[in-house]
Parts: sequence; C-alpha cells; structure tokens
Amino acid sequence: MAVLTVSRLFGSGGDDVVDQVCHTLGYRHFNKRNIARAAFEAGFSEAEIAAYSDFSEVNYKYKTFLHRLFKHTTAASRENQPRETIAATLRAEEKLFNESSALALVQQAIRDAWKASNIVIVGRGGQIILKDYPGVLHVRIEAPREDRIRRAEAYLRAERGEYATYFNIHQDAINLVAERDAASADYIRLYYGADWANPALYHAVLNTGKIGIAKTAQVIVEMLDCLFPDLALAAHPSEGAD
Repeated sequence: MAVLTVSRLFGSGGDDVVDQVCHTLGYRHFNKRNIARAAFEAGFSEAEIAAYSDFSEVNYKYKTFLHRLFKHTTAASRENQPRETIAATLRAEEKLFNESSALALVQQAIRDAWKASNIVIVGRGGQIILKDYPGVLHVRIEAPREDRIRRAEAYLRAERGEYATYFNIHQDAINLVAERDAASADYIRLYYGADWANPALYHAVLNTGKIGIAKTAQVIVEMLDCLFPDLALAAHPSEGAD
C-alpha cells in the first residue's frame, strides 16, 4: 500500500483531483480528525485538541489562527461581560495555543497516517515530513492563473450566496489566490526552511490546465500503480481474480 502527498496551488483543482483519486483507490483523506487523534493519544486536554487540530498553512499565523479558532464566541455572547472578564478570557485562549506543540502534533499525525497507509495528505508539509519515507508519492498540482482565478470566483460566489453581487468578485478572487499561495509558501519556508515551489520536492508537477482534472487524477493513479506494484491489485480487486 502507499501514501500520496499533494501540494496544490489554490484554484488549481487539486481538491477535485484528490477526491477522484480517493474514489478510484478507496483512499482516505488526511484531515484534522487525524491530528485530533494524535493529540488525544499524546494526552492533550479536550481544549488543546480543539485548538491544535485545525492548525494548517491556511490559518497558521498566530492572530489569524486565534481569530478562526474562537470566532464561534460572538460579540453578542460577551456584550454583557465586564471588560476585565473579556480580557482574561482572551488571554486564556491565547495561552492555550502553543505553536510548537501544534506543529509537532501535525507532524506526528502525518507519520501515523503513513503507518496506516492508503491515505492522501494534502498540504501541511507532508512532502517534507515524509520526504525519505518509503511507499510515498509526492505530487504538486498547478494550473494557469486565469483558471485559478475563475475557480476562486466560483468559490466566492458560492460562499457569499445572495450577497455576492455586493462584492467585486473578480478582484477578491485575484486577492484570494495570491493570499492562499503566499500562506502556503510562508508555512513551508517558516517551519521547514524550504521553497514550496521547488520541483525537487516532488515526483511530479502536474498542470490541470494542460490535461484536465480527470486525466490528472488518472496519471496519479497510474504513477502509484507503477511505483508501488502491490497497489494495483488492491485498487482493482476484480483484476487477477480467479
């Protein structure tokens, strides 16, 4: 069995590719539940598990992470509290989050996923954490800028729903693409001292703008079959059956 790590440019269609690969091979998606499991096994508290399990390149920046983590605590729920109480609560929330512990848990969860096999790890530095591990295929997915902006526009329209007409969707999509790319690049540079776009980190760099989503997924499946022949029977159980 094998493990696939995927690095993708935002809007490249990488998530759709991963979905198709998982569907074809019966693989699982690595997600924050894997990190929560690692945190539980390490003996972290429930609050710490909740805090660390969503740590990723999308929200690793300290203030942004805390904002996303505690956004469920609305202003309305605090409006009747004294300022001193609110300040104390915020300090406690910030103290809860330890960047080093969160990163270590992500790394441990990814190593545990490698042991379990049959999983696709998207982002979070998987291509570096499992760089020299056997049975792992590292792939980067890219696409032309115009394709990525178009997908970002569709994402924003769906997210904003009926309010989409009040925004400059095209400009917001351009900004979102740039912000997500910068966050991923910064995450890899900050924590691993590596260049996120370095092709030497990957077995292959695939462009969905050249071959499409379905063909990209097919190429990845064929690469797994080629590099790890024992995968073929598991992926296509009807083949070779007597």
